[in-house]
Amino acid sequence: MSANTAKPLRGLRIIVTRAREQAGPLSRRLAELGAEPVEAPAICIAPPEDTSPLDQAIERLRTGAPGYDWVVFTSQNGVAAFWQQLVALGLDRGILAGVRVAAIGPATAASLRVRRIEPDYVPEEFVAEAILAGLGDVTGQRILLPRADIARKALAEGLRALGAQVDEVAAYRTLPDEGSRPDLGRADVVTFTSSSTVRNFVQAVGGPAALNGLLVACIGPVTAATCRQLGIIPDIVADEYTIDGLVRALLEYFARMPPHEEGYGSIGKNRPF
Repeated sequence: MSANTAKPLRGLRIIVTRAREQAGPLSRRLAELGAEPVEAPAICIAPPEDTSPLDQAIERLRTGAPGYDWVVFTSQNGVAAFWQQLVALGLDRGILAGVRVAAIGPATAASLRVRRIEPDYVPEEFVAEAILAGLGDVTGQRILLPRADIARKALAEGLRALGAQVDEVAAYRTLPDEGSRPDLGRADVVTFTSSSTVRNFVQAVGGPAALNGLLVACIGPVTAATCRQLGIIPDIVADEYTIDGLVRALLEYFARMPPHEEGYGSIGKNRPF
């Protein structure tokens, strides 16, 4: 087995913009494949300034008055933040007994299973809109969405259009990370795993022009759409909207490149937007 086969991303410097506490899995996978991951967190996760709306929703789950028919988790962060508040209130997973639970994406579902909750529904496509058809007839049903303070409105609006009563509750905040920024001149690829990573990173580096010459890889179409709104053309968009899917998309992209004895190096440097 050649070095290029064993380390197919050898020589690439790839920026990881995930939150600091979540960057590890992607960074480790990139390093295993020969790349040099450069962690530059664009976001950080914080509790809501006011937890009372979440507390009230949890109390409704506990008492069943008024009861929820579904709780829909849209991210690992939402699951973790919801559970953190459960613990703070001295409660446990028992409050979800008798309530159907949906999870968008395998990572969110896995986060629930770690907490011994088996999701009733996980859509095949890992975007908010995909969950609408799978929930069935929600007319008159009450649905809880514990998620980020800046979450997209598409899911809530879609559920309301179908006749559901939707409680959107901020379980956590997504804030810009004020840490150090990488030397973009030494990077080859920047990876984005959410719309907030795109917006915050672009603002931190001084605007879209700072990314000129970098290849841009997005975890899915929603993140890619945010890039385009800012005038950035994504080169790589994962078909499966997960970290594994993003890594696979990177591998497929560079597999189409001619082999380089010294690795890919500055493969995208002459590519302006």
